[in-house]
Amino acid sequence: MSDINQNPEQKARDNIDRMLLASGWVVQNKTEINWNAGLGIAVREYQTDVGPADYVLFVDKQAVGVIEAKREEEAQNLTAVELQSEAYAAAKLKWIKNNEPLPFIYESTGVITHFHDARDPAPRSREVFSFFRPQTLQEWLRQPASLRARLQAMPLLETDGLRDCQINAIQNLEKSFILDKPRALIQMATGAGKTYTAITSIYRLLKHANAKRILFLVDTKNLGEQAEQEMMAYVPNDDNRKFTELYNVQRLKSSFVAKDSQVCISTIQRMYSILKDEELDDALEETNPAEQLTKPKQPMPV
Repeated sequence: MSDINQNPEQKARDNIDRMLLASGWVVQNKTEINWNAGLGIAVREYQTDVGPADYVLFVDKQAVGVIEAKREEEAQNLTAVELQSEAYAAAKLKWIKNNEPLPFIYESTGVITHFHDARDPAPRSREVFSFFRPQTLQEWLRQPASLRARLQAMPLLETDGLRDCQINAIQNLEKSFILDKPRALIQMATGAGKTYTAITSIYRLLKHANAKRILFLVDTKNLGEQAEQEMMAYVPNDDNRKFTELYNVQRLKSSFVAKDSQVCISTIQRMYSILKDEELDDALEETNPAEQLTKPKQPMPV
């Protein structure tokens, strides 16, 4: 659609429409709703008891979320409009009965998009690159609690067979989850058992937090093979079976990711090529990318 003679609000909504369509949503006007058009329906200007919401999201005819659209110039202030989007999420919807606030809340300019799940213990927005697919929201709704809520209920770590540095690393990582700090950096000395520590954390996230899939990222193909071997040998201290007997581990050798894989081991190079939708020369996985950055460039032929 041409943006000639469009105001900033219209441009933002056109971009949001495109993002929704790319994520598998059917975008409809409130006067032309067809519930059979798809699993996920995004209805523009849906009426609520506090006024029309920019978009109300429906999955399988059930209202699940709202989108508050803003001009691109307001991208730096998206956090300030959360109260507005939350008001729409808590409002009564026209034509249907919703007894509880809608859980999935977005603020978007069509360029920058924020999201939060109101079911989280301490909901707060985070930037996402696009809207989640209807199937994803449907899957989340079927779960009794959100992932961040499940991270709050992790049982105490059984420390048998773990070194002090490994115990400290795992406990502090899980403490950061409880404090709603999803990003953490663990630094351990050479020979301290970093991979074993990581596998122990992965095991606990899969078993106790019901994590869907975990990415184990490495620098080189050789390190990926080593990690795969360690996972095949790992036996948790609360189960006699090996890790790979309990969970499906896939070392990525192409862009194909199996639907039932619960741990994906990948080089940085492979993952970057998948995200870029480009073919990868397998030889590039043999060398640490950091070494390529510092490698002197060959002089141009004369």
